[in-house]
Amino acid sequence: MDRLLEATRRAEQHHFWFRGFRSFVRPLIAQAVAGIPHPRLLDCGCGTGANLVMLERFGRAYGFDITWRGLQLAREYRCERLAHASITRIPFTSGSFDVVTAFDVLYALTEAAEGVALAEMFRVLKPGGGLIVNVAALKALRGSHSVFGAELRRSTRTQLRERLTGTGFEVVRLTYTNFTLLPIMLGVRTAQRVRGLTGATRDAADLSVPVAPLNAVLSGLLGVESWALQYVDMPIGSSLLCLARKPVTQPRLPATRTASSVRETTT
Repeated sequence: MDRLLEATRRAEQHHFWFRGFRSFVRPLIAQAVAGIPHPRLLDCGCGTGANLVMLERFGRAYGFDITWRGLQLAREYRCERLAHASITRIPFTSGSFDVVTAFDVLYALTEAAEGVALAEMFRVLKPGGGLIVNVAALKALRGSHSVFGAELRRSTRTQLRERLTGTGFEVVRLTYTNFTLLPIMLGVRTAQRVRGLTGATRDAADLSVPVAPLNAVLSGLLGVESWALQYVDMPIGSSLLCLARKPVTQPRLPATRTASSVRETTT
């Protein structure tokens, strides 16, 4: 995990994927905080802290991560409101935040741990608060980065919707992303599986910034897609991005969805 965080830190300011991701996410954050004075935002599994910098533009941002290395890297971005914690035991009081985010965290959890994590995020949101999650999509796109990032599963739109509504959330927007790069990614990931997904030592290559002309072209394609996402949802893609809300009138949650029901290390 430390190698993943360090590779991410080196690439995240310039790599086309991260540029595209931020362009996809910013409009959803703006939608989630619209009309809220002085919003409080929480990034679950904040990693290097780059996304906290983005969240700070919308309100007062807090973050936590299970890795000490992630918190060290976040402090290099001058992030201060940080905690060392697991997403299955979020160290904040109930109803504390207007927006909660989990970017590429849930796919590394077991199904049981994911249920607990979703319930914890539901708990710390204020009634009417927004949850924004990004997860890996489509099993056909499993590749070297899946090994490097300890990915346990990739989701479909239906699966993610069911897990969120089963926790009590109301789904506001749910779309695939990275649709424009799908043919390229499918070819690369298929080749990686043919070669063999044997370990993490060579898998940081997915996070290496391509040569400048190629990186610019791929960034441009994702920029076009981010513009299109203002009007339509993507029918397929390598990731799923969702904005959901905690209802103002809260449903009773299943008794099994509590932090004490999972006794394992999670990210």
